[in-house]
Formats: sequence, structure tokens, C-alpha cells
Amino acid sequence: MFAGPIQDLVDELGRLPGIGPKSAQRIAFHLLEVEKDEALRLAAAVVQVKDKIRLCERCFNVSEAEQCTICLDSRRDATLVCVVEDPRDIVAVERTREFNGFYHVLGGALNPIDGIGPEQLRIRELLRRLGDEDVKEVILCTNPNLEGEATAMYLARLLAPLGVTVSRIASGLPVGGDLEYADELTLGRALAGRRIVGQ
Repeated sequence: MFAGPIQDLVDELGRLPGIGPKSAQRIAFHLLEVEKDEALRLAAAVVQVKDKIRLCERCFNVSEAEQCTICLDSRRDATLVCVVEDPRDIVAVERTREFNGFYHVLGGALNPIDGIGPEQLRIRELLRRLGDEDVKEVILCTNPNLEGEATAMYLARLLAPLGVTVSRIASGLPVGGDLEYADELTLGRALAGRRIVGQ
């Protein structure tokens, strides 16, 4: 449709998650219109991420060193491990300022349709950590969807005999939401996870 290099750029941008053909075209033409230095800064940032970023050898978060800054923080509670699917989930949990333990990134969730079983996730590494470290509680913080729930249930059964407390994040209605718009599953979870008021 376009001249060679422009079409190549549109095609490559279109491979990115959440970028459709029209967005890819808009971004490509934006990059064509900006100063060369600005486009080169973007290209350099992509190259730098690919060259310098790797996974933490302990928790599998993104890191520039062998261990990420969270794993190197001695002020954190070593008895708590929060299990998440993806490094982006760590950012979400950290924003709450409610958790001060360590993390373990599974690298996805169980999804037999896509060929993702326990062997494709970092479950062996989690079990090894629990054997090596003085962990008292594992918080399962997988997504509240079918795959995340299946992963949490699988891990709960696997971890129960190890003598650690296994908990699951609560799920339910968002603050500011209306009951009339809540689906049955969300409302049911909110009811099941209710707590006593005034204690």
C-alpha cells in the first residue's frame, strides 16, 4: 500500500499488542513527521531495553541486574510471597502500597487451549524458593478470569501440603460501581468475600 520502508514500519507496528492497522499507520506517519533525533531516541530506547533488561534470577521480574530492586530490598517482609502472572502485575500491586513482601512471576496462567500447562510456568522455581526461603504465606494474585482462577486453584492444591499459608486476593465490586451493572459472578464473589462491619 505504501512505499517499502513505510509499509515495513506499519507492518512491524501492527504486530504490537493493541495496535490495529489504522493505529499502526498513524504512529508510522507520526514518526515520519517528527524530528530525526526524536525517532532515533525511540529506536535507541527499544535497543537499550532489549540489550540491558533481563529477568530477575529470584522472582523473574524485569531487571537490569541479576536480581531486581525489590528482591534486593532488605526492608521487605521475607515471609510473604505474592504470586503474579506477569511483571506488569507487580507494578499494579506496588501502586496500592499495601504489600511489603516479595514476588514470584509465573510467566502466564494455565491455558490448555493455548498449550500452557504447569511445565510452561515457573512453578518449579516457586517450589524451590519455598524450600530455600523462610516463607510463611503465599498470596495468589492471579487474574480473576478463567485461566487465573484455574492457576490459583492448581497452586493452592500444590502448596497446601508444604505447611505455608496459601491465600487468594479478594475479588468483587469496584469502588464507585453500581450493583445493577455488576455481573452475577462478580456480585457473587463480593457476597462470598463479605466482612463484618465494625470490627
